[in-house]
Parts: sequence; structure tokens; C-alpha cells
Amino acid sequence: MKRSLLLCCLVLLWLLPLQAQDYPRQNIDLDLLVQELFSEQDDESISYEDFYETLFQYYQRPIDLNRTTPEELASLYLLSRLQITSFFNYLQENGELLSIYELQAVPELDQATIYRLLPFVRVQDAGLQSDARPLWQRMIGEDNNALILRYERTLQERQGYTSVDTSSRSTTRYLGSPNKLFLRYRISHARDYSFGVTAEKDAGEQLAWSPSTRRYGFDYYTAHLQLYNKGRFKTIALGDYQLQFGQGLLLSSGYSVGKGSETITTVSRPNLGIRPYSSVLEYAFMRGGAVTYDLGKVDVTAFYSNKLVDANLQAQLDTLLTEQQFFSGIQTTGFHRTPTELANKDAVREQVYGSSAQYQSSDKTFSAGITALGTHYSSSIQKAGAPYQRFEFSGTHNYNVGANYSYTWQNVYFFGETAMSKSGGIGSINGFITNLSNKVELSMLYRYYARNFHTFYGSAFGEGTRTINEQGFYTGIKIRPLPKWEITAYYDRFRFPWLRYLVDAPSRGDEYLLRLYYRPNRQSSLYAQMRYESKGRNRSGNTSAIDYVAQAERRNYLLYFETSPSKTINLKSRVQFSSYEQESPQQTGYFISQDVNFTFDKIRLSTRYALFDTDSYDTRQYAYERDVLYAFSIPAFSGKGTRFYTLLQLRPFRDLDVWVKYGLTHYRNQDAIGSGLELIEGPRRSDVKVQVRYKF
Repeated sequence: MKRSLLLCCLVLLWLLPLQAQDYPRQNIDLDLLVQELFSEQDDESISYEDFYETLFQYYQRPIDLNRTTPEELASLYLLSRLQITSFFNYLQENGELLSIYELQAVPELDQATIYRLLPFVRVQDAGLQSDARPLWQRMIGEDNNALILRYERTLQERQGYTSVDTSSRSTTRYLGSPNKLFLRYRISHARDYSFGVTAEKDAGEQLAWSPSTRRYGFDYYTAHLQLYNKGRFKTIALGDYQLQFGQGLLLSSGYSVGKGSETITTVSRPNLGIRPYSSVLEYAFMRGGAVTYDLGKVDVTAFYSNKLVDANLQAQLDTLLTEQQFFSGIQTTGFHRTPTELANKDAVREQVYGSSAQYQSSDKTFSAGITALGTHYSSSIQKAGAPYQRFEFSGTHNYNVGANYSYTWQNVYFFGETAMSKSGGIGSINGFITNLSNKVELSMLYRYYARNFHTFYGSAFGEGTRTINEQGFYTGIKIRPLPKWEITAYYDRFRFPWLRYLVDAPSRGDEYLLRLYYRPNRQSSLYAQMRYESKGRNRSGNTSAIDYVAQAERRNYLLYFETSPSKTINLKSRVQFSSYEQESPQQTGYFISQDVNFTFDKIRLSTRYALFDTDSYDTRQYAYERDVLYAFSIPAFSGKGTRFYTLLQLRPFRDLDVWVKYGLTHYRNQDAIGSGLELIEGPRRSDVKVQVRYKF
């Protein structure tokens, strides 16, 4: 009776500020949410597409709060670990939620956080029976079921598509057309199954049926089938999949972000286990099978992957060696446009196998796990022999073993993982997140990756793109001094004990960010951000002497304002400036843009006009752009010029969505754009993209 009375009061209190808003299926600006969470200005290494797609899947099929897990909630990156613990403590004390409005009664959950969480969660009737029909019948009746077709093309002719000039030194040309094609079909039901097929042809690749070169129409295919909660089998995966355990030292699915303006929730990684793969990155996945079996408090996962990867095989000069061929590393571009790129396609077989056991306590405050895996290549990896490559992996076999943990004690969440590779190299990452008060959150993290620590599918928190040759200590803080204000900041100090590419000596660096965010109402937001980074880098004219390595300093400033004066119009203004200095004179660059977006009943129109001016590529400007569904665009701009794009989305029929995007970049004082086969004669580059989604 008391709980029912409390629930009625919460509903009334909730409805007052919402006025007549229709919940739970309110429309959200998913693009803006991603941008607000991770507004890093210049990080090319983060795969935002994976995160964007996962959030969209949760939006289509919200998480059932009465059936979820701590790791699933953490994967939204919207709740801190202490908020997640508080939520499960509430469930343990009060039983399952009766309504979504009951979230207001959960300690540590403020209204702003709940508003951001609402589109991705739901409360399902506890008495609702599960669908016992065969899988094929459930798939036929599923409404989360869509086919996507996409076409892209650069309108100007690039060098790779021109006729061969016999007087030119290079006669190489692309084999295929400049059209880029994308096809995806996916059907899924939360906590039941997921099936998908994706096919892609990059610009310059051929649509060809040639089994001898492993081409079957499209250049790239990926497919997956995953089943969930089949008896004691929590997950059964066939086809392409990803794995994420612990903090990502050994196995990281790519569903993670680096250092950005969100300084708390993104520091620790969610322990997601097996995840379906449907991206167009042609290397960052496993192909084979994996299962997770429930042994009560312990989940055991076994996996095996067998796939072909791109590599440039070379013949051994020493005929006495057992291996007759070797390669220097896996090629990750996924391009097969020229005869050389096509010859490197699927040249090496990679096999990955292993298992992981993860334990979680009944109260969900403690978890621990151990992971072991092996990697085998059909040919040997041999680096070129440069000094910075001295401790890189070589050979055909690598083995890893690691242990991870997490523990919540009062208002502190501890987490970490330590692993070792066949070489004896150690990798370790440990940290904690705490609430110093209801207005202050703090995170700290230390990582150590030895110069001979080797892992091929690991991507833990760090400054570099790989978990090798790095030590660092990170501190992040989030302060809410007033209800509408938020201050976030971090400071990261790191060092590289051994040489790196373009850094011919051990080096060090530090980085910090400060962001002030103000949201006067739900229709407007304003933030200002400053980021500084200092990192060792070779000076120009380097002759490999240590004296030629010096600190390069980069500063970025960003001012962003958004407002929606009506339900139809949305305005976004962005001003950013950067500087780079290692050798005088200092180089600078800026980017100014204005977005005007219109939303009608069945039509959405997004437009931008921008100016940019940079002294060099070192001061290039990254700026997020709206794009078609399942595409996340953060292009880089260097030189001097203007940028314009318009994106039209319309729904002519209930089950049909159409996107059309046109973008034009005009460079001043330039007679050509790009280089090599991507060279465009003239100062303009324009691109068109058309996408259609049909929901069955």
C-alpha cells in the first residue's frame, strides 16, 4: 500500500514538469546525445559508429530494467557505476519496479540523468509470458526488422578513375567504379535473438564474381546469428562477433571511447561478453562461434575464430627458415581497389581461440574473471627492423592470460585488469570512481603497458591506439555546483619508455581538459571547452639523435551553443580554435559553423554553413556532422575554405525512410585537392549520399 501511494505521488510529480509530453516513446536527438557525451575535437582512433549503432538498437528495443545487468546499464555510458549500484540495491530492497516513474525514488538518480536514460529503458510487466513459438515464427512476426540500402559518390573525378596517361610515371588506376554501396538487413529482439547481414563495396572496388580472388559480388560481407537465454546458455553466437571482457586489455569489442568531456562514466569499460558484429570495419571482429554458459554465479565463455586477413606477403631471403613467407602486419584499411591491394586481400589466415570465466556476487557488488586466449597466423610476422620496432611481436603464435575485477564499497567503485603475453610482457590497468558528495564525482586510473606486451584484440584506456609501451595516470572530475551547471575536467600524465613511430627516443607528455556546461532549460544548452596536450615528437630534419625529439604543444578551444526556439526549428552555433607549436612560428587554425535544422511531421532537414582556416595539417579541425542512419561523420578540415551540407530525411510511407545528403567543400587558393589516386583537379569537392530504410 505504501509503495503504491509512493508511486502515485511520483507519477504526479513527474507529469507536472513534463506537462503534456508523450512518454515513453518521445523522439530524441541521438546525434546530439552522442556529441554531448563525447565531444572530443580531434580523435580519429575512436570508432563512434559502434557506439552510435548500439545506442540506436537500445532506442529501438529499450532495456527492461527488471531484467537487466550492471554491465548492460554501464554500456549506455549514461549512468555512473555508483548510480548503477544504487539502482540494484533499490531492487533488492523493494523488489521489481512497478513503473518507469519509480526511477525517481532510486537514490543517486537525479532528474537530468533520468531524462537522458528514459529513451533507452522500460519496465515490462512482470507477469508477461515469454514467447514460446519457434525461432522462425518469432522472426516472421518481429517488428524490429529492417533493410537498409546506401549509395555514396564523390561527384568530381579523381585521379584513380581517369584514363591512363602513358607519359605519367604511374599507370595504376582503380579497378572499379567511384560508387560506394552499402546493404544491411537486421532483425533482432531484446534478450532473444539477433540476426544480420551487411555487405559493402568501397569506392574504387569492383562488383565482381571471382572466386579465385575471393570476390562474390560485394567486396565485403559480414553476417551474424546470436541467440540469448536458451536454457543455461546465456549467449550462442555464430558467424561474426566481438568480445569484451574486463577493461579491454585482451579483448575489446571497440565499443568504448577515449578521453573526452565525459570524465567519469567512460573511464571503466563494461564487461559485455559476446556482442554481434555488423560494422563495415573489415578487421576488428572474430568469425566463427562463441558460447556463454551459466553456472550460477559464474559465466563461462568459449570462443573460436578462423578468418582471412589482408597482408603483404613477402618471400624469406633465408631459405633455411621453416617459414617461406612473412608479413610485417595486418592491413586494416579494407580497400581492394588496385591490383596490389587486391593481391593482399585475405592473404593470411588468423585463428583465435580461448575462454573466459566471469564471477559475480549475488548482490552485484563484486565481480572477478580470468581470460586466456591464443592467436595463430599462417605466416610469420616480421617487422622491418626499425629501432622503435625492436620489442614488437614477431612469429606466428601468441598467447595471453589475464584477470579482471570490480568491487563497489560504499560510494567507491574499484576496477582493474592485469594480463601477460607470451613474451612475458605485462599489461595492467587499475582505477576507482567515487562520489565525494552529491555534487562531486572523481575518477582515477593508472595503466602500465610494457614495451613487449602484445595483444591483437585489446584496446584498453590509454593515450596510444594500442596497449603497448605506455605508462600513465589519469584523474577526472565532475562538479555540479548549481542545478543547471556542470564542470568536467581531467588531467592525464603519461610516458613512453621506449621509442615510437616518429619519436626516436623515450618520451613523455601530459594532457588536460576543462569543460563548462550550462543548460538553462530543456530547449537550450551552452558549453565552452579547452584542451591542452604536450607530447614528444621528432623535430623536422631529424637524424635520430635524441636532441631532435622535443615537446609538441597543441591547444584546442571550443564554444558551442544550441537552442530550439520552437518544435520546428533547431539552431546550433560552433566556434573552435586550435594552435600547434614545436618549432617557431606557432601554427593556428579555426572553424566556425552555423546549423539550421527543421523538423516537421514526416520531414527533417539539417543544414550547415562553415568557414575554416588552418596553417597546416597539425592544426586541422574536427567537426561533427549529422549523417544518415548508422553513419557517424567527424571529418577533418585543413587549409582554407568553406563547408556546406544539407541532409534531408523524409518518411513518405509509414515503413519507409529516405535520407539524402549533399556536401560541398570549397578550398581557397588551391588548384587541387588530395594526392595520388585520390587527387581532384580544382578547388571543390562535393559528395552525395542516399539511403533508404524499409521496415518490414
